[in-house]
Amino acid sequence: MDHRQTPLFTALKKHADSNPIQFHIPGHKKGMGTDREFREFIGDNALSIDLINIAPLDDLHQPTGVIEQSQILAADAFGADYTYFSVQGTSGAIMTMILSVCSPGDKIIVPRNIHKSVMSAIIFSGAKPVFVSPARDENLGIDHGITTSSVRRALERHPDAKGVLVINPTYFGVCANLKEIVDLAHSFDVPVLVDEAHGVLIHFHPDLPMSAMQAGADMAATSVHKLGGSMTQSSVLNLNTKNGYVNPQRVQTIISMLTTTSTSYILLASLDTSRRNLALNGHQMAQHAIDLAQFARSEINKIPGLYCFGDDILGGEATFDYDPTKVTIHVRHLGITGYETENWLREHYNIEVELSDMYNILCLITPGDTQESVQTLLEALKELSSQYYKDGQAHELVVKIPEIPQLSLIPRDAFYADTEVIPFKESAGRIIAEFIYVYPPGIPILLPGEVISQENIDYIVEHVDVGLPVKGPEDRYINQVKVIVEADPIF
Repeated sequence: MDHRQTPLFTALKKHADSNPIQFHIPGHKKGMGTDREFREFIGDNALSIDLINIAPLDDLHQPTGVIEQSQILAADAFGADYTYFSVQGTSGAIMTMILSVCSPGDKIIVPRNIHKSVMSAIIFSGAKPVFVSPARDENLGIDHGITTSSVRRALERHPDAKGVLVINPTYFGVCANLKEIVDLAHSFDVPVLVDEAHGVLIHFHPDLPMSAMQAGADMAATSVHKLGGSMTQSSVLNLNTKNGYVNPQRVQTIISMLTTTSTSYILLASLDTSRRNLALNGHQMAQHAIDLAQFARSEINKIPGLYCFGDDILGGEATFDYDPTKVTIHVRHLGITGYETENWLREHYNIEVELSDMYNILCLITPGDTQESVQTLLEALKELSSQYYKDGQAHELVVKIPEIPQLSLIPRDAFYADTEVIPFKESAGRIIAEFIYVYPPGIPILLPGEVISQENIDYIVEHVDVGLPVKGPEDRYINQVKVIVEADPIF
């Protein structure tokens, strides 16, 4: 295929150049009706291609023209049989994967450290999650992925599962042996769905971890916008239909159900052009990012009190491979938290990091980085170290988390059940009807349908008391919690 082509973007430019008289939405009419300051900032070119699914521009919901051509090119670039563009982000693509294979009551094997879109899809579908604990890194205080042996145990106990979901790579760039997991699941006739949100570059360089399509997985949701150059909220869903587990027509139906009918052609055009860039220059782009990241990693490990893992992390079942462009900086030996480090970098160097937790910050090195941007980060970290590093001042590394609670109700039934609000500290033994995520280590502690234990309560209260952010519940301070109304017994 000729990856120099950009069917959709070319059609959009041609349409804008013809300067048609528009009697359709959007109402700003090529920027004429928008706010003046916004128009000056965004520019008329962008506003001229902010269009809708008129005939010359195809329709994402049933593509037969330039969008279909663009998706065929994307499938070739990503090594997929089919590729669907998502303007609902990777969250929409992940929900599509699960809704495509799960019906009400079906089981799906998922890691406990899942993205919230996975639980949203489980609630929408009425599926029953079978949770697998990720491997915990006691040295860094982070979690990796699920392992082949843990997936094997789950499949042996639940051979009727309709899917296995794997995160590859994890947020921190670490991978288990995906090919081994895929082969194992397929031996049970179970499809594999991959959350590949942080793995777009792995398709284009042999020194990066194996991609989902290379491993033979059946579906993969991939964020092109995170690392591949497209605009925020634009992603792709890749399908491998060779194993017969995925029906592309059903996938098209589901993703259409989840997608706005007012699809953004600016986002779609950015996917079309990013595919071109990745297909033609992806290896070079990835190599640039890898080289910068490995240079940064080497220099960071020379700074007193800081540690950035690399090849040394490999060798375990959960650490089969890693993406070096994810630069995880362990700051515990400075005697400060990752949160404090993030704030310090923002205040002193105007540096924004991807995430921080109790012991780490994560910096993403992408094709958009330069030697200068990396050098600024290194200078900042050196000053941080000189200010905070003192021998023997490291925080005690305590990584503890309660056992996975008992799932008493299917999450959808719990989410839509009759509920009441009670004091959280008095909720032991009740069935929760909402989500509670505590960071670190980033694993959801309670999900709809699970029984709250006193251990859960103590763990969450302890983390709230030290100021760690809690996500999910309606009461952000976790004084109250929503639980299932339980009728009094009749004697």
